[in-house]
Amino acid sequence: VQLQASGGGLVQPGDSLSISCTGSGRTFSRLTMAWFRQAPGKEREFVAGIRWGDRHTKYEDSVKGRFTISKDNARNTVSLQMNSLEPEDTAVYYCAASTSNPALSAFSAVPYAYWGQGTQVTVSS
Repeated sequence: VQLQASGGGLVQPGDSLSISCTGSGRTFSRLTMAWFRQAPGKEREFVAGIRWGDRHTKYEDSVKGRFTISKDNARNTVSLQMNSLEPEDTAVYYCAASTSNPALSAFSAVPYAYWGQGTQVTVSS
């Protein structure tokens, strides 16, 4: 599976931004997709995920109510709509794919075998 992320940029606090990831090489509908992020000097962290099949979603606590993950199997695309952005959201965002169908409590722990190249999101005034 090849993943290509796009849509990052520089925005101001309170702004919205949508980033996307397009996949190829495998049946996209049978992939659990997730977004991770890594800020300078910090470890990579799970942000949001969407399970294949029932499309149940999972969010990291700090982004609940602000971020929305969605998956379009017809377009082989997963998107992350980010609203009310904060400077703490500044990071490189990575999309990832897994063939697992995880429990909602285990989204961040399943093996994500496929990763995109990352897209920079900077929130600054």
